[in-house]
Amino acid sequence: MLQEFGGGRTEMSRFSLRKSKKGFTLIEIMIVVLIIAVLLAIAIPNFMNARETSRTKACVANLRQIDTAKTQWAMDQKKSGTDVPATTDLYPTYVKAAPSCPSGGTYTIGAVDTNPTCSIGGSHTL
Repeated sequence: MLQEFGGGRTEMSRFSLRKSKKGFTLIEIMIVVLIIAVLLAIAIPNFMNARETSRTKACVANLRQIDTAKTQWAMDQKKSGTDVPATTDLYPTYVKAAPSCPSGGTYTIGAVDTNPTCSIGGSHTL
């Protein structure tokens, strides 16, 4: 292949022509993909744990809200610790809306002197 530089002709080899092309080699792309895969392998489990932890904390906060509403209801209505409030007694008077478990569980109100429970169990308790 011949090219002209400054009026004269020079011959370029295939090697120098290939060297002047711009772009990434296959090895460079593979290294980038490997780095991204390692980062994802580290990040995804941490993300899943953080998500489950936030669901558990939200459920416990809901249980505390239900327990506080039961206590307020019992004091206002002069009820004993063994009385069980109906959901209509608590919502919307003491709690704006019935809370729902972010993990899909259901809440049991129970008697005033017992803690409300979540059907998920485990760490979803007061």
